[in-house]
Amino acid sequence: MKQSTYLLPTLRDVPSDADVMSHQLMLRAGLIRQSVAGVYSFLPLGWKVLRKVEQIVREEMDAAGAQEMIMPTIQPKELWEQSGRWQTYETGLMMRFKDRHNREFALGPTHEEVITSIVKDDINSYKKLPMTLYQIQTKFRDERRPRFGVLRGREFLMKDAYSFDTDFDGLDVSYQKMYDAYTNVFTRLGLNFRAVVADSGAMGGKDTHEFMVLSSIGEDTIAYSDESDFAANIEIAEVNVNYEKSSEEPKSIQKLATPNVKTIAEVAAFTNRDASTLLKSLLFIADEKPVLLVVRGDHEANDIKLKHTLQADVVELATDEQTKEILGVEPGFIGPVNVPSDVVIYADHAVMAIVNGVAGANETDAHFENVNPGKDFTAEAGDFRNIQEGDPSPDGKGTIKFKEGIEVGHVFKLGTKYSEALGATYLNDQGKAKPIVMGSYGIGVSRAVAAIVEENHDENGIVWPKVVSPFDVHLIPVNIKQDPQRELADSLYKSLKAKGIDVLYDDRQERPGVKFKDADLIGLPVRITVGKRAEEGIVELKWRKSGEMEEIHVDDLVQKLV
Repeated sequence: MKQSTYLLPTLRDVPSDADVMSHQLMLRAGLIRQSVAGVYSFLPLGWKVLRKVEQIVREEMDAAGAQEMIMPTIQPKELWEQSGRWQTYETGLMMRFKDRHNREFALGPTHEEVITSIVKDDINSYKKLPMTLYQIQTKFRDERRPRFGVLRGREFLMKDAYSFDTDFDGLDVSYQKMYDAYTNVFTRLGLNFRAVVADSGAMGGKDTHEFMVLSSIGEDTIAYSDESDFAANIEIAEVNVNYEKSSEEPKSIQKLATPNVKTIAEVAAFTNRDASTLLKSLLFIADEKPVLLVVRGDHEANDIKLKHTLQADVVELATDEQTKEILGVEPGFIGPVNVPSDVVIYADHAVMAIVNGVAGANETDAHFENVNPGKDFTAEAGDFRNIQEGDPSPDGKGTIKFKEGIEVGHVFKLGTKYSEALGATYLNDQGKAKPIVMGSYGIGVSRAVAAIVEENHDENGIVWPKVVSPFDVHLIPVNIKQDPQRELADSLYKSLKAKGIDVLYDDRQERPGVKFKDADLIGLPVRITVGKRAEEGIVELKWRKSGEMEEIHVDDLVQKLV
């Protein structure tokens, strides 16, 4: 491709709204352009990379026995109502609209409902199972805060696959095939990733893994063992700590005036106590019912674990107005003592070991001292906090450390959640109808491109791995006006293409410095410079990743490149 007529608008300056390196470089190198917040066009250079990532995904899915198809983006409300997700799917993130007949639809964020309805109508015998179907298609999410370029967008390219089995043993086999296929995909892409135990969220089901690329700008925190292969998302990692009560004698509860003292830090300073002796209370609304969660003052409450314990569809932190209505006080002064009878209390295991703690008094500007769980309030105990660095690893090997991660893939065991809701059954070998057992598997194709850039760049620009590089080589004549350089460059362009080498030919009438800066920014694996020794048939070869340079005769060039 000749660069003079190629849509490749590079930028010298860093865009002001680009916070992370992948976003900056994808804009500067001419891969993408923003239409509105969270919505991007992939320009020709970016599209070539996207297609190469897509092809690797396709090859591994096909090798795992999955069948490619395509489903509609527009999905009717009725399907989502059958599954129960029309109102609960990550509230506010589904893009919805009405047609001219006032019928409601959604732009698909995922396709469990659609694929289940298809299988329901066309798969009716155990003889046709197992089966895995997939597509590579644009998805839509009305993100509250689109950011990080294509890493957190409102429109993105995704590969989603769905497996169908006769039983859970079959699901285990299908799940492992997809797990292995994902491992192959991200290994081929050269990404530094880990598969971590995760939460299924709005997808439902159980047993799920996220494939996380380790990165300093990741939006998720991975908890991993320093002595084993254990890894889990912080929101799901189990806490395996034995808490022992102190030998301190329990005292009688006392009310303490705490004017305008609300936060844990303020209460700790006011009472001259360590945060570990304080009780942090948070009011949640779980499926429209109030639930009080209590954790130790130095711990972070985990609403995902609470949701799993309650087996609730939606668990959200109560608003200030809801808190005042239910507990009669604003947040900052709520606590587990003397709460209304319709408020169920759950407490983390660490809370149950506290002796003579401090908690809100459910009264403005007041706290209780000498609060003792089991004596002053009762609660259902469980694991309701985030794991912390230094905690024992849940597998009993080593201690926990943290690392940020970018989610590029997610695999779920859905079970019969959707097949039962939409009536997708098969007839077994005895002619009895059984619900199909399902799995769901997603890869963020456009997110993977950004993750690759995050991992492969230097101070000058992108450094593309060969497997996804938009072109194989960057051919640059130093001075296109000089006949020997232009003629040799033209000849090389034709001969390299004939050998199946994809060439970006910088035939622009630009200064050498501009061409070389653009070449480093774009980041193709190899740069071929045609300069002053063109009449001798000698060119300069530069490897983008190592920076190594050498002069070579054109007769030996192809052998060096392949």
